[in-house]
Amino acid sequence: MTMTSANHTRPLNYLESRRTLPPLGLLALRVAVIVTKWDQRARTRRSLNNMTDSDLKDIGITRGEALTEARRPFWKD
Repeated sequence: MTMTSANHTRPLNYLESRRTLPPLGLLALRVAVIVTKWDQRARTRRSLNNMTDSDLKDIGITRGEALTEARRPFWKD
């Protein structure tokens, strides 16, 4: 069986990578996904902490709700 150029150059999606990555590669992928989620949460929570009352009203949360969320650790969903 020969590989076509389309198969060779096509980016892998997550499910395909699970079938083709060695165990250490899969572990590295899982760690990267977790770290990315943690970074996104940390940035979002910092942003909430710096929003004006008008900004918070626009997104439908109170200052208290924003502060509660901003104080949560980045690793907690």
